[in-house]
Amino acid sequence: MIRVLISGANGQLGQELTSASPNGYEVISLSRADLDITNAESVSNALSKFSPHVVINAAAYTKVDLAETERESCHAANADAPGYLAEACHKTDAALIHVSTDFVFDGCSSRPYTVDSKTSPQSEYGRSKLLGENRIISSGLENYAIIRTSWVYSSYGSNFVKTMLRLMASRDRLAVVGDQVGTPTSASRLASIIWQLVDKFKTGEAVRLNMEDRIFHWSDAGVASWYDFAVAVQREALDRGLLSRQIEVDCIPSEAYPTPAHRPHYSVMDTSKLRSLLAIGASHWSCELSKVLDVIKEDKTRREVGLDV
Repeated sequence: MIRVLISGANGQLGQELTSASPNGYEVISLSRADLDITNAESVSNALSKFSPHVVINAAAYTKVDLAETERESCHAANADAPGYLAEACHKTDAALIHVSTDFVFDGCSSRPYTVDSKTSPQSEYGRSKLLGENRIISSGLENYAIIRTSWVYSSYGSNFVKTMLRLMASRDRLAVVGDQVGTPTSASRLASIIWQLVDKFKTGEAVRLNMEDRIFHWSDAGVASWYDFAVAVQREALDRGLLSRQIEVDCIPSEAYPTPAHRPHYSVMDTSKLRSLLAIGASHWSCELSKVLDVIKEDKTRREVGLDV
């Protein structure tokens, strides 16, 4: 049986990966308390102990604004840790699937970024993630894949969708940035894509990829601003009874909501390479949002009737 080790198991992607794990795999899901990926010895010991065939790194420092001042913590998790994982995988003959971000780009494009587009991160978070990619590439590990993704949300954890639901339930008006454009990505759908990529490693097909072919992009289909995303969340949530009333949502420019970290104004990515490899079609982000809100609705109903979720 193929053993798959998941780091960052308590995060939204880690939880989705664990819950969506297919039959035929032995899954070892490790939280930060179980595995500190910023400690090289901890990483080495974990891979020696569990001897996984594939490691999925779903752990990361994701506090984009705090990263501007918490540079050391950010780089430890996003830059150093992927290097430790890659080195340990190289020594134990394991494959590594690492999740990266659209923040490696400058956000100045007007067309979807391809995997070959020039990287130019504009924030500490983006720089740390690009360093992590480069540490993997230069580690000597040949059996790996890097998946860049964007605007990830889930029924688990803290994310934009759940924040909007909370604020829309407690406020009469909300302002959301409308000049930052990207593609929302369901962590559930991303987890499914990662497991399909694991299958490629299982069959040996991924091993035959050229080194330059090991970076991929994944997001759901379509384009939206944060404002568009928020409006869709409210509409779909009202339909499901997750919100009891409609509030005003104002569209504002980025200048009206300054943040410590620079956000890309355009972060749409071309996902055709990974869709071609996996032979799958695209699903629009609004369709995936509906599925996630259905899960949130189901979880809410179960709590209301006293069932565990």
